[in-house]
Amino acid sequence: MAETESASPTPALPQRSGGVRASGSEPAAASPDIRKLHVRREFLAANRGKRAHAPAFVLLVHDRRDGDPAIGIGITVTKKVGNAVVRNRIKRRFRALARDVLPEHGIAGADHVLIGRKDALTRDFAQLRTDLAKAIAKARGAR
Repeated sequence: MAETESASPTPALPQRSGGVRASGSEPAAASPDIRKLHVRREFLAANRGKRAHAPAFVLLVHDRRDGDPAIGIGITVTKKVGNAVVRNRIKRRFRALARDVLPEHGIAGADHVLIGRKDALTRDFAQLRTDLAKAIAKARGAR
């Protein structure tokens, strides 16, 4: 009985593709890479950029002017918004929002910082998506 269990190979897990594409569509060559902001000075530089306000967040957009077409994204939520569970949930929602909106609407060569507000936790995701697209369009017009 032990021989039959050890003789059967474990099933292989399916390989995950690198990105999500609609069936039959080619990868978008025109969309720039998205990178995360890690260092405090990048957040401080974004603070000198353009601001766009929405009920669930404040968007800061700073043109890096370094010739790199990558889109930078940074997310911050202060302790005033809630405890760690609430702040982390808002940040997860913002990461999903950035993956959804920035490839299409993001400004190439600029850093985008989302500062979370309390409404980010309860606001409908579709409304968040339209709010971010409008905020980016406002920041693009102000440039």
